Amino acid sequence: MSARTAPPTGAARAGLVADAALALLAERGMRGLTHRAVDEAAGLPQGSTSNLARTRQALLELAVRRLAEREARVLALHEMPDPRAGLDALVDALALATHRALTRNRELTLARYELALEATRRPELRACFDATGARFREQLGTLVTAMGSADPARHVLSLVAWADGLMFSCVAGSFSAEVPGPDEVRAGLRELIVGMLGR
Repeated sequence: MSARTAPPTGAARAGLVADAALALLAERGMRGLTHRAVDEAAGLPQGSTSNLARTRQALLELAVRRLAEREARVLALHEMPDPRAGLDALVDALALATHRALTRNRELTLARYELALEATRRPELRACFDATGARFREQLGTLVTAMGSADPARHVLSLVAWADGLMFSCVAGSFSAEVPGPDEVRAGLRELIVGMLGR
């Protein structure tokens, strides 16, 4: 940070700290996430992260909230085409969002898996993680309902499970060296949605 540049304050500092935490989670895993490491990664004076998020739980929750904000921009469900535009337009948009998570936003996806696993051991973090994910599931439920789903809750689960399985396999699993291209993602997603909606 330049001596001429004033240190960020308020929401800007919180965002900087949270982004640094997510980057560390992706790069070093949960063990590499410390208040000191976040200060260093964010280029902030020592103690800055502790002042913002005093405990490890508070730091993890800050990271989860930031993750939700950034993933919402990647997936952009609120920008999906009107279902009346046809199945192909929706499949194209959903496939593009999924492919972004696999490629340009791979680091963010890795951080999400680190946080998801940690949430299995921390009930308070699980509550925070699930609450942020619920908003996404609600949006997806509205979307599949508009597409004509006869069982939106089950179809949301199927879509999320498919996308999560693909992302895990290609980001952290046995297909990490074989990330599918946009056309392959689209083909798989179209098969799933056509099967669900019976079209």
